[in-house]
Amino acid sequence: MKKLLLYIGLAFIVCTVATAQKTKKIRLIDTEHLDGNESEIPGAVVFTGDVQFEHNGATIWCNKAYLFEKENYAKLFGDVRIIQGDTIHMNSQYAEYNGNKDFAFASGNVAMKSPDMRLTTDTLYFDRRSQQAYYNSYGTIVNEDNTLKSKSGRYYINQKKYQFLTAVTLTNPEYVLQSNHLDYYTNAGHAYVFGPTTITSEENYIYTEKGFYDTKKNLARLLTNSYIKYDSQRIEGDSIYYDRNRDFSSATNNVKVTDTVNKYNVRGHYAEVYKQKDSLFITKHAVAVTLVEEDSLYTHAKRIVITGKEGERVVRGYNKARFYKTDMSGKCDSIHSDEKRGLTQLIRNPVVWNGDSQMTGDIIHLISNTETEKIDSLKVINNAFIIQKDTLGTGYNQVKGQNLYGKFKDNKLYQVDLIKNTEKIFYMYDKGQLTGIDKGVSSKIRMRLKDNKIKSIRSIKNPESKSYPSSELPENVRKLRGFIWRGDEQIKTKDDIFPSEEKELHEQIVNKSKADKQEADEPMEVLQETLDYDKNNPKEEKPKTVQLTPSQ
Repeated sequence: MKKLLLYIGLAFIVCTVATAQKTKKIRLIDTEHLDGNESEIPGAVVFTGDVQFEHNGATIWCNKAYLFEKENYAKLFGDVRIIQGDTIHMNSQYAEYNGNKDFAFASGNVAMKSPDMRLTTDTLYFDRRSQQAYYNSYGTIVNEDNTLKSKSGRYYINQKKYQFLTAVTLTNPEYVLQSNHLDYYTNAGHAYVFGPTTITSEENYIYTEKGFYDTKKNLARLLTNSYIKYDSQRIEGDSIYYDRNRDFSSATNNVKVTDTVNKYNVRGHYAEVYKQKDSLFITKHAVAVTLVEEDSLYTHAKRIVITGKEGERVVRGYNKARFYKTDMSGKCDSIHSDEKRGLTQLIRNPVVWNGDSQMTGDIIHLISNTETEKIDSLKVINNAFIIQKDTLGTGYNQVKGQNLYGKFKDNKLYQVDLIKNTEKIFYMYDKGQLTGIDKGVSSKIRMRLKDNKIKSIRSIKNPESKSYPSSELPENVRKLRGFIWRGDEQIKTKDDIFPSEEKELHEQIVNKSKADKQEADEPMEVLQETLDYDKNNPKEEKPKTVQLTPSQ
């Protein structure tokens, strides 16, 4: 008799709810016990024992429920489960469900699961109409290798996206990401950050204020105020691409790479850094700035490549290479500097200016002391030629030979030896008056310089020399064969190392960057690869199991 009454009661409720289907009433599916006399809760039907409801495509289970039929509202107690299709499963100890608003509130060990993630929190709100779930009482999301923790968060179910606007920490076995604004797509594992954000790992430290990180492929695109910092190296630029798996990064516009151990920084508008290979490539207004004897050496080329570990660094500059420091400058087609050997080679059409002296030859070598890192000497190999404009502008002091060897002291060239087939022209003065012009040949010439000016020229071995009064030496013989004065090319400031076309490019990029920074920054637009992730990465369907009957 008791079971009969139960079935009649159930039938009554089902029929009553069925008449209101158009208003999407909460519909009872099953229960073990019901109490319709409202003695426990006025206005509510009480269900206990394996209670099951259905509403608008969602199935609800609990151990006990209060159903307020007029309000289309239910309170659910004990082992509450709300399942929406095959995508969302929510468990809690307590929940409230509003059928008129398609809205659920859950508390007590709340867990929401989808195929891509699991969220645990103390209190969760689930708006089924907007397909959003949110919490304000701390939550933890686990998605493959990533664990995200924050005080509050919102989950956009259709987009498979979490949004965090308070302090959030994403922990991965390889790094920790911290931000105050993070959009995280659970299916793709894509993270979009806005505002001060850090990514910390054993290998490096990344800072950005706008960017994207693919947690599955370990790829990043970093924009506003971004940099990557290693133990001694810092890479920054308007836009940075980073591949953690290869430890590779590329930077575009206003690029700067600083190395505190090797005491250099390079700047330009495009760079590539292969950290594992200790390799750096930079172009577009490229310049390498190195500290030499408490002075900065500026080296430019259309393309600069730096390789090697600490103490073994090699700098190569290709095409239109130029360098400048306060007391020396030069240019050539390419430059090669080996830190371990202390050797810098200027290759093809090299010219070096040391004060007012111009040195040329087929190849020029600058040799440094590897311990003191000071320039010790120089070599000019084949067709060595030194020209210095006469102090009074009368003519040019000149010496030439097959090879040249020079010595430095206190960073200044003080002695030069030229050997084999040497020639000279030297203007001699006494108390500011030109007394004659010395012209001759020998097997070797030694020059003395002071403050980068020629003070004496002495012919050694088989000298043949003669001094002429100025009036007796015609202009057409006052220049040695091969004489080319390149004074109009001399690099007199650090800005002179850049060709005009690269200066224009630099100015355009800098002005655009300044204009962009004047505009209010906005979050990064979602990439198409994020929006198309499910389409481009379809999940394999599990084969259906077919049960055969004995007759089959």
